[in-house]
This record gives sequence, structure tokens and C-alpha cells, in this order.
Amino acid sequence: MSILIKPIITEKATADAELRNRFAFVVSPKANKVEIKKAVEATYDVSVIKVRTINVRPERSTRYTKTGIQTGKTNAVKKAIVQVAEGDTIDFYNNIQG
Repeated sequence: MSILIKPIITEKATADAELRNRFAFVVSPKANKVEIKKAVEATYDVSVIKVRTINVRPERSTRYTKTGIQTGKTNAVKKAIVQVAEGDTIDFYNNIQG
């Protein structure tokens, strides 16, 4: 089971990384803060100061169609915001092939 699923690269997460040295990841729902810290330190070779986690609930939607009411929902995800030590940084863009 992989703990880190993917990094979150949004405008808000990028600004947080540049200003406060915090990086956001989508993580496994069963992972705890200690496992997330070890996974980030092993993968990116940085020292982690703090880990914050967020369980995001699924969004529910209802559509009214000619065949009836269609209901659906998105997947529930767990996010982790990881603060790394001063001077350390994570570069998500170094392996992009164009």
C-alpha cells in the first residue's frame, strides 16, 4: 500500500509552498501522521517538522433527467499538509518531460 498517492498542485498549495514551506499531498485514507512523515522524508529526502491531515467528505449531487432522479457522489479523499524544515524544499517539476 502506497501512502503518498499524489501531490496537490493548485494555486493555493503552490503559494503555501513558496511562502510557508508547506506542501500538500493526497494520501491513503488509512495512513496516520507518523506514516505520512516517514513516507515524505524517505521519498523527497527532506526533514518534516509538522503534518496536518484533512478528511474530505464526498460531494453529493442530484440530477433530474427524463428517466428520473439520478444521484451520485465523488470519492472521499484524505489530504496531508506537510511542513518541511527551513532550507529544505520539494521540487515537483524536476522530472517533467515536454
